[in-house]
Amino acid sequence: MQYSQKVLDHFMKPHNVGKMEVFDSSATEGSPACGDQVTIYLKVNDETHIIEDIKFQSYGCASNIATASIITDLAKGRTIAEAKNITWKEAAEALDGLPPVKMHCSVLAVDTLREAIKDYELKHHLIEKEKFSKDTILAELKKVIYPKVGEDIVTLKMVKYIGFENGTAIIDVDIPKFDKYRDNVGEEIREHLEKFKEITDIKITM
Repeated sequence: MQYSQKVLDHFMKPHNVGKMEVFDSSATEGSPACGDQVTIYLKVNDETHIIEDIKFQSYGCASNIATASIITDLAKGRTIAEAKNITWKEAAEALDGLPPVKMHCSVLAVDTLREAIKDYELKHHLIEKEKFSKDTILAELKKVIYPKVGEDIVTLKMVKYIGFENGTAIIDVDIPKFDKYRDNVGEEIREHLEKFKEITDIKITM
């Protein structure tokens, strides 16, 4: 697998790595069981809302460590409003690209950053907790990457139906049985949806 020099640099000598003992907010996304996990800690100026310090811990591959490292660089010194608008494509571009099968690591890093910012905003009553709906499921599916091309399954129009009934999330994805990434996509969908307490069962048809 071909990595850019920037990916290798951030993997070998990651920036802002470690646990922050005193922090204003934090978030952990992913799962070691699924291969990748990231935790991000934030120290935010309560008056300016600028991220004054940021640290991360990660478990996973070189891309996972590198994307967590670059996302902390991109977020540090920005306001929380600016930082939560950083996209996974920007993070990947800042590393001079990622292999398509590793693009999900960029999504995970950005997702963790946004959740840490949301944690801060909720604690300081800057936002209200969002009501769970099918739109919540759609937003999560936009984070599921089709490894062959490194793009999300919603943008690729692979998601044909989203339903939510009595705690059951129903997802219909158009992906052929012979596609070698079929199981991987299914696992990613489950990983993204299992974190919601409102979802008690997940039914995926392909």
